[in-house]
Amino acid sequence: MGFSTFLQGKTAHEALLGRQEAELRLMETMRRCLTLRAKCDREYAAALTSVSSQGLRGALEQQDLLSGSLVAQAWRSAMEEIENLGRLIRQNADQLEEEAVKQLSKLQVDKRKARKEYRDGYAKIASMFVQLSEDVSRKKGEYYKSLEAYKIARMRFEDHYVKSGRSGRKLDEVCDKYQKACRRLHLIHNEYVLLLSEVREFEHEHRTVLLPGLLDCQQTVQEASIDRWQSILLEAFRVTNFSSKKFQEIHGKMESGFEAVLPSAEYTVFLDKYKTDPISPVSFIFDQELLEGISGKLQPDVVAVDNLTIDWLRNKVVELETSLQEQQQLLKEKESILTHVKMSTPQGNTCSGGGSSQSQCAEEKSNERHPSISEGSSSSATLLSLQREVNDLKCSERKLKHLVEVIKKPLADLGCEEAPPGCDLSMSLNSLTSDILENSSEPQTPSLKGSQLLKNKLHAQRFVTLLRKPFHRKSSLPQSCLSTPMLEKRSVLRRGTCDGGRMVQDIGGGVRDLCGSEDCASNEDNLKSSLADEEWFHGCLPREEVVRLLTQDGDFLVRETIRNDERQTVLSVNWCGPKHFIVQTTPEGHFRFEGPTFPDVKELINYQFQSGLPVTARSGAILRRAIPRERWELNNDDVVLDVKIGRGNFGDVFKAHLKPDNIDVAVKTCRLTLPEEQRRKFLLEGRILKRYDHPNIVKFIGICVQKQPIMIVMELVPGGSLLTYLRNHAAFLPLKQLLQMCRDVAAGMQYLESKNCIHRDLAARNCLVGHENIVKISDFGMSREEEEYIVSDGMKQIPIKWTAPEALHFGKYTSLCDVWSYGVLAWEIFACGGVPYSGLNNTKAREKIDSGYRMPAPEGTPPELYQLMLRCWEYEPEKRPHFDEIFTIVDKVYSTL
Repeated sequence: MGFSTFLQGKTAHEALLGRQEAELRLMETMRRCLTLRAKCDREYAAALTSVSSQGLRGALEQQDLLSGSLVAQAWRSAMEEIENLGRLIRQNADQLEEEAVKQLSKLQVDKRKARKEYRDGYAKIASMFVQLSEDVSRKKGEYYKSLEAYKIARMRFEDHYVKSGRSGRKLDEVCDKYQKACRRLHLIHNEYVLLLSEVREFEHEHRTVLLPGLLDCQQTVQEASIDRWQSILLEAFRVTNFSSKKFQEIHGKMESGFEAVLPSAEYTVFLDKYKTDPISPVSFIFDQELLEGISGKLQPDVVAVDNLTIDWLRNKVVELETSLQEQQQLLKEKESILTHVKMSTPQGNTCSGGGSSQSQCAEEKSNERHPSISEGSSSSATLLSLQREVNDLKCSERKLKHLVEVIKKPLADLGCEEAPPGCDLSMSLNSLTSDILENSSEPQTPSLKGSQLLKNKLHAQRFVTLLRKPFHRKSSLPQSCLSTPMLEKRSVLRRGTCDGGRMVQDIGGGVRDLCGSEDCASNEDNLKSSLADEEWFHGCLPREEVVRLLTQDGDFLVRETIRNDERQTVLSVNWCGPKHFIVQTTPEGHFRFEGPTFPDVKELINYQFQSGLPVTARSGAILRRAIPRERWELNNDDVVLDVKIGRGNFGDVFKAHLKPDNIDVAVKTCRLTLPEEQRRKFLLEGRILKRYDHPNIVKFIGICVQKQPIMIVMELVPGGSLLTYLRNHAAFLPLKQLLQMCRDVAAGMQYLESKNCIHRDLAARNCLVGHENIVKISDFGMSREEEEYIVSDGMKQIPIKWTAPEALHFGKYTSLCDVWSYGVLAWEIFACGGVPYSGLNNTKAREKIDSGYRMPAPEGTPPELYQLMLRCWEYEPEKRPHFDEIFTIVDKVYSTL
């Protein structure tokens, strides 16, 4: 049994300190007693000498009269031995005081010092842990404050500029505040992630190295003091051992008792009484609530590598690596000193390293009795101190290595692509120019004069430049150059790391040639128009969709992405996994990867495909098969937005016109400011809808990803929301039409159930009314194509009053959860758009449902339909009917009317 195993708990620590204090008090008692014993022995020796003197004097006085008397002779002999006994007792008392008492006093001093070192060491480790824990809490609070500032700044930005398009001096202030808040948030995020990594590492070292090392050292010190203590006691009783048989028997028993003392067994009972379990690991988890509502790619426990933080991260790596080198050098020196001390330490002190041989060493020490009890104590203390310093340095080294790895891994994973944008503002910059031109006070007509067009474009360019200002160096060109009729062609150079690791220069930022009376097409516009004609060009198709399309080695396509506020052309290839290469641009305006340059991207891709050469030497990726656009990938230019007819979770909904088919359609748009995760969820609805074809499911037509904004195109259902329709026509809806609505929804859900699709948001607000009052199910933004779906990202934005109890309590969704929601939807239909559980908030509604409450039937509801609602609201999912049975029941009631 050892201290490091059983005494890590706080109770054990306090008990150990108490034990040490008790031992010190016992030592003090022993010291006083031995001092008193020496005094008493001197007094006894003096008394014996007095007795002997009196006895001899009395014998001499009667010598003449008692001459030849055996009794007197025996008496004189006895008095002489008493005198010798007193002399011997006096000598032993002097030796007791000079040896044992002084050594015991020195042991007291050493033990107090050891106790103080242990207490201070324990307090230091504990205070470091508490300090780091408080730093985590404080940093988390700073995170919350930065998050609130960021949200406010972003809201003001969207309100003043993205939506209304206003500009002026206020624009500078709001934009600067927004950028500062965004930068502050990312920096706080990284500091929080690194602090969590540091405290996790320290917490692990605290449990496994620092505290066990401290306790092992203290155990060694304790057992060494017991060994010295034992030696002092044996020495004390050796010099006070009288020679009479009675005293020999008494002192023999005492000596046998003291000889039985073993330092290794000294604390056996103590450990059994106060042992505790090892300290449980303390979990420091990134609070994911911090990331809710944030635009961008901040991930829990992952440092953000983007244009806002990459310089800071690189500097941080240099700083950490410098500290690591210093720690490693110091550790090397300390280990060298420790090795030297171990080699020069006396044999009895080789136990200081701890381990399984401690009890053996203690037993060997107990058998070595030497007049100089404290010999070797100094070197042993030095050895223990050095061992603790080495342990501390090793912990610090591992912590620094871990922090370096936390930062360097995402930097290495960045690969050949440049750092992504860290501010969601960057996604909207490229579209703001066109928005400003479209919203200009002068109409965009073919007859627009060149000077006015130039003026509008310059205005848009200044606006975008203003928004980008916090992230770019100021231009060296004078402001007057921006207002001249003839603008020279400009190239914005930026650094990018190619796949091979060398530095190249690239041109971006929308280079344009503008002349006085003509609107000359830019190189970027020519590039887009030529690429759009190619079937392997997929526009702004998200990376996740690209990875899904690239299935075999050699599959490739070309797409666009936004990096550092600029559009970039990316070649995506499947070669032992997906790889993405930015098309590099030379100062002359040509395009390349690592090989020759070409005047346009189309020729570059054709060269790579026909030559069979790797895109980069490092990747070895070869183009073998071009992946064409899927039939549902529509061109944004073929969709003409008309009027806004609603607003969804991801953006606005428009009535639009699809030019190739010459039909009116409904278009869902994805806001440019949404983070990447939200854009993926937006496209998930289109991915699900494109697989379905049913008269009671809204028809999917396609997705527009050629450029921003991304759009989902669906059939236009003219009647609008079922909920609105019910409320607007409540006085004119016959029973048969209400039953028909219930039947239409049941038919659609029967079809979805057969496809293993869980809608998860079935409600009147998410159904549409079409021609001849047919009802179609829509809004598949929360849908999942699984037999069973477990929510892993929280239960926020869940429609509480429409959701089944097992989904609310356990996050478990099946088609039978949609059955519960269907019961609420049927209630809404017969209540003509009434609010479920009216007068109850979400929490109260859940409590009443769990207690068995069910809504009463709306007025005029057929008994068969209300019984069906109650069956849909069974608390146990297995007792609810499936949609096949629901459709049969509703259709039967409908047919009887």
